[in-house]
Amino acid sequence: MTTRRTLTLALGAFALAPLAACSKKEEAAGASAAAPSGRKPNGVEAYGIASRGTGFTVGAMMAANTVYVFFDSTCPHCAELWKSSQPLLGKLKMVWMPIGLLRPQSGPQGAAILSAPDPVKAMNEHEASVLQRGGGISVPASLPDDVVQKVKDNTELFRQLQAESVPLIVYRNAGSGQHGMHAGAVDTATLAALAGV
Repeated sequence: MTTRRTLTLALGAFALAPLAACSKKEEAAGASAAAPSGRKPNGVEAYGIASRGTGFTVGAMMAANTVYVFFDSTCPHCAELWKSSQPLLGKLKMVWMPIGLLRPQSGPQGAAILSAPDPVKAMNEHEASVLQRGGGISVPASLPDDVVQKVKDNTELFRQLQAESVPLIVYRNAGSGQHGMHAGAVDTATLAALAGV
């Protein structure tokens, strides 16, 4: 009972916090046309859609619960979420899926991270640069076509979710079993509450 109340209070308090997210209005307008039913997917449907994406996995590989994150390489709020997720990686499995949403270099940088020999190392380097207001990692002269396509496919899944901003966290709470989506960066405690860890 106390755990449920704490989770409810934590999530309720978070709902009052301002969103820290990046969006692109013209992309958001296109998102509503992507869902055939014209309605936003519920949490279970969103989790199913997100699970079809391609990304790189960090954290506890044997964790029963997976959190999916759609991110844009040019989004500083995505870099903040990357940083705040690090303390939870001993008990949480996360799949980070790059999309091309905000700027022309978003897709290529996402593909560069995804195709790197060590995507986690590339992401660490990239997000550290973004947080220091740098441009992120350099994009190689040529990227594998299949990886570029995977970033485009992730972007289409993001549109199917009718999301308007990144980072987009799609989760199933390990304690309650509740599925949901959250747009915007969160601190470590709020991410733990969403994921139920």
